[in-house]
Amino acid sequence: MLRLLNLELQKLLLNRTSKILIFTSFILPFFVILLSSLKINVFGFFTLELGELGIFNFPIVWHLTTFFASQFKFFFAIVVVSMIGNEYSNKTLKQNLIDGLSKKEFILSKFYTIVFFSLVSTVLISFITFCIGMYYSSYTEASIVFSQTEFLLAYCIKLITFFSMCLFFGMLVKKSAFALAFIFILFIVEWILFGLITWQFNAKIASSIQNFFPIQSMYNLIEQPFQRIAMTKFPNKIDLSYDYAVHWYEIAITLSWTVIFVFLSYKLLKKRDL
Repeated sequence: MLRLLNLELQKLLLNRTSKILIFTSFILPFFVILLSSLKINVFGFFTLELGELGIFNFPIVWHLTTFFASQFKFFFAIVVVSMIGNEYSNKTLKQNLIDGLSKKEFILSKFYTIVFFSLVSTVLISFITFCIGMYYSSYTEASIVFSQTEFLLAYCIKLITFFSMCLFFGMLVKKSAFALAFIFILFIVEWILFGLITWQFNAKIASSIQNFFPIQSMYNLIEQPFQRIAMTKFPNKIDLSYDYAVHWYEIAITLSWTVIFVFLSYKLLKKRDL
């Protein structure tokens, strides 16, 4: 595993564009800190400081930061599809196979790289969140500070699955721009299917089926935190309540898509004439 990971990292670090994109994808999560220090001037009457509103208290801060940090995943997605595009354009894929690397090892080297960068990103956001929480939170008891850290697990799995999907589309079309376009098309297709199922049956059935779609299943891992924040300010508003927890079956569905995407990537490479 380490040999394959080291091989892939060498390829990426020798490419200037990949280095810039990797650096950017690791730096952007730190912009979550800016969110905590954001001050909004309300028509000159008063200044609203987000850090003073209690939204960065433990444990809700784990939910908030992982949700916003996951929005930056598209930068490393470009790296993932570029990994495949460069292999074909630079003929390094064929050369690797000639040098003795099997097709299975080739796909695994990409997947190990995806897992590695997802873990690094998770460690970074863990550190950032802990620092923000310790600075702003009114609660410092260990039982509260480390509760709901399952959002970190959800964040890591969400990255791995999304990048595995990028790997599959990169293998499918061989071109970075087209691969990213396919992801956008998949998003549209999912909502078209949701509309058709709703029209044929009802919204409840359509919503249940939609939860098994790849992009929607990834989103379900970390639901938007805005209603939860509102619930803390208006606890009597029952209509604001919703299920924001990380569930084992949501993790299972998303991991299943990871396996499917990696397996299909291998099948594509195995059948393709290089």
